[in-house]
Amino acid sequence: MGAAESVPEKSIHEFIVKDSRGKDVDLSIYRGKVLLVVNVASKCGFTDSNYTQLSALYSKYKDKGFEILAFPCNQFLKQEPGSSQEAQEFACTRYKAEYPIFQKVRCNGPTTAPVYKFLKASKSGGIWGSRIKWNFTKFLVDKDGVVINRYGTATAPLAIEPDIKKALGEV
Repeated sequence: MGAAESVPEKSIHEFIVKDSRGKDVDLSIYRGKVLLVVNVASKCGFTDSNYTQLSALYSKYKDKGFEILAFPCNQFLKQEPGSSQEAQEFACTRYKAEYPIFQKVRCNGPTTAPVYKFLKASKSGGIWGSRIKWNFTKFLVDKDGVVINRYGTATAPLAIEPDIKKALGEV
């Protein structure tokens, strides 16, 4: 259980995902940017702090080559019950999210989104294997599309700021 899957892709830039309206988005458009990829949920106890801090990080670093990619996920106690568009409207209206909110994905199990198979294979979750444990698991990805680090739900987005600055070459 939780074993990392072997994936042929070497970079997040090799994936095509769907936006909240179901249109294809080629992640190669983010080549040269530092990414923070997050599985989000609107009805989680961590929602307010994470969305607030994600928006703060994005505002501070978006003009310096930083992007947040948010993937709604309903796998953890069904805390993202609405549609992908509803998840986007929630984040953009309530938390002024300016970063992309993609189509809902599954992070675990047989129908795991390919991009999440890649992320989990790149950085496992420590002693518990590669499985995503909860909402707001974060992956920091470098400008070449390679996963630098993985952070659990309890790691606040602002706590990742030193790693973001380093990845952007600001340290």
